[in-house]
Amino acid sequence: MASHRKPRTRTVGPRTAPVAGITTAALTSIALLSQTATAAPSAPPKPSLEEVQKKVDTLYHQAGVATEKYNAAKERTTKQQKRVGELLDDVAQRTEKLNKARQELGTFAAAQYRTGAVSDTATLLLADDAQDYFDQDQLMSRLTSRQKQAVDDYQTEQAATTKKRTEAAKSLETLTTSQATLKSTKRDVQQKLGDARELLSKLTAEEKARLAAIEKRKQEAARKKAEELARQQAEAEAKRKAAEEARQKENPGTGTGSGTGTGSGSGYATKAAKVIAFAESQMGKPYVWGATGPDSYDCSGLTQAAWKAAGITLPRTTWDQVKVGTTVTTADAKPGDLVFFYDDISHVGIYIGDGKMIHAPKPGANVRVESIYYMPIHSVVRPA
Repeated sequence: MASHRKPRTRTVGPRTAPVAGITTAALTSIALLSQTATAAPSAPPKPSLEEVQKKVDTLYHQAGVATEKYNAAKERTTKQQKRVGELLDDVAQRTEKLNKARQELGTFAAAQYRTGAVSDTATLLLADDAQDYFDQDQLMSRLTSRQKQAVDDYQTEQAATTKKRTEAAKSLETLTTSQATLKSTKRDVQQKLGDARELLSKLTAEEKARLAAIEKRKQEAARKKAEELARQQAEAEAKRKAAEEARQKENPGTGTGSGTGTGSGSGYATKAAKVIAFAESQMGKPYVWGATGPDSYDCSGLTQAAWKAAGITLPRTTWDQVKVGTTVTTADAKPGDLVFFYDDISHVGIYIGDGKMIHAPKPGANVRVESIYYMPIHSVVRPA
């Protein structure tokens, strides 16, 4: 059956305007978003290689300072652990003595309880004879004196044990603090070294090559300064020998002398030769922070081990090593002397002559020979 509905007429005009309006709004939104994106802050510019080099050097320096703090904290912790152990052993021994003294007092108390408190008159009357009484009285006098001594011993041990227990408790508190410092400085070292590695890892192969060229120029400048110092020292030594020879001609029988300056005699030279021989035998071994050998070293660990080979015991850290011996000028430096660097005295090397030293430089490097002018010099110390 056919439909009687009137067909609808499609109207195109009225729907055109809303579509156009939506399109305009969308375009406007896109434009605004584009403007917002353009206004957003751009990424910071990539640092120059010189800035990267400076930052890495600073991080290594800071890691060196933190390493010396770690070494100091580790040394304190080791000493305190030993001290706490000794105190606890002492407390245990004193406690044992105290228990023995307490047992002896208990024996006297039990004896007194069994005999009871009997008067001297009653004892005399109950005695078989007078001599027996006087013998017992003398024994009681000795027993009373011995008892008094036992009481005195107990009181002395009790006071000493209490004192040692208090001392041990304080040492344990100090040890806990030192262990916390040890952990904190260890984290600090690891953080600095991690930051340095991250910076270097972001460099391209070309940038690393350019960075190596910057390092080479720095080493070359330091080498030239070392050569100049060697020239000056050679001239000074030649003048000293000439003056000595002139003295010998004027006064033949006065001996050849033993050199000039503190610790510059044959005794020091012999020790220094052993120090340098040891340091040379360690060349090529890696720098590891906190290490004292024999497979790896940090800077002060190497100097400590080298001088130990010559029979001289140095402290563990650069801050303590710089205080041992006599300070001399850089111009007067002799083989075996310790050269300290930076205002904070966070690095040290062993002078071998001609403006050079053997040292454990930094993470990623091995024990090597280098100009003492590679870093800013703080002081030169002659340990023995």
